[in-house]
Amino acid sequence: MTVVGPFGLSVRDQALEADVQTGLAAVEAGLLDATKSEVPFITEAAQHLVRAGGKRFRPLLAMLSAQFGDADAPGVVPSAVVVELTHLATLYHDDVMDEADVRRGVDSANTRWGNSVAVLTGDFLFARASHILADLGPEAVRIQAEAFERLVTGQILETAGPRDGRDPVEHYLDVMRGKTGSLIAVACRFGAMMAGADESAVDILTQYGERLGVAFQLADDVLDIASDFHESGKTPGTDLREGIPTLPVLHLRAQAAADGKPEDLELLELLDGDLSDDARLAEALCRLRAHPALEQARRDTIRWTEEARATLAPLPECYAKAALEELCDAVVHRAG
Repeated sequence: MTVVGPFGLSVRDQALEADVQTGLAAVEAGLLDATKSEVPFITEAAQHLVRAGGKRFRPLLAMLSAQFGDADAPGVVPSAVVVELTHLATLYHDDVMDEADVRRGVDSANTRWGNSVAVLTGDFLFARASHILADLGPEAVRIQAEAFERLVTGQILETAGPRDGRDPVEHYLDVMRGKTGSLIAVACRFGAMMAGADESAVDILTQYGERLGVAFQLADDVLDIASDFHESGKTPGTDLREGIPTLPVLHLRAQAAADGKPEDLELLELLDGDLSDDARLAEALCRLRAHPALEQARRDTIRWTEEARATLAPLPECYAKAALEELCDAVVHRAG
């Protein structure tokens, strides 16, 4: 049993382990190759986040999904590279929108080179992804285009906020389906499709990916409040401090609107105030950790994870399916 990929995923079969490790190494080489330019400065900027590392969650899902067909098929690795390049490109753009200073433990591109370079580098990565995608056929191009449209739509909806009368929690889940779930779904879909898996398996794995992607993001929401730095690798309360709406806070707002409890309204006033002060942030975290809204968000995360696991039921029993199920367990563990 060997640990690979994010969350310490345990692979219990030597052949599967070898396939996954070989595939991920090939993806890493493909990412470096795809981010090279004749202009040295572009190479430096484009490889900035590639070299910073990351979970490579999407390529891992592509490798595991490919096990339901011919995992050595020539399109599997390039399709995984396409999905990871697209993900990396969105990070460059996200950091500009969020005015982030750090990404993956290094200075964000916008901090290091300015917003214009960061945005254009993201565009460069999209272009390189499209170039690879063109060799994978028109169906792959269409799938990627549809997913990218959903991703951008999710980002716009997050920025615009819910329309009048719309449940903010349902709006938020729609945002997560598009912004996070769509690309993770494509990772699973490409892996299975490029491996020649049958159509039903491709559909199942696509649905699994989207649901797991939403659960993954919701677990991050819980971690932002419930974890300490050593557990999560990120500073607790980062989203709170930046005013980013997350599921626990949305549940708190809903409860405050429904019940009007003075302590809930007081906590909301604290959250809506200036959290740049460490003491105020620590108080907000302490009170949120004790609030039922956090447990409600945790239950939502588990529900999405269990829906992802249930989606896999029709697939044949095999080590790859067990690994996908273990990823569900890992997301639940992250959410506590």
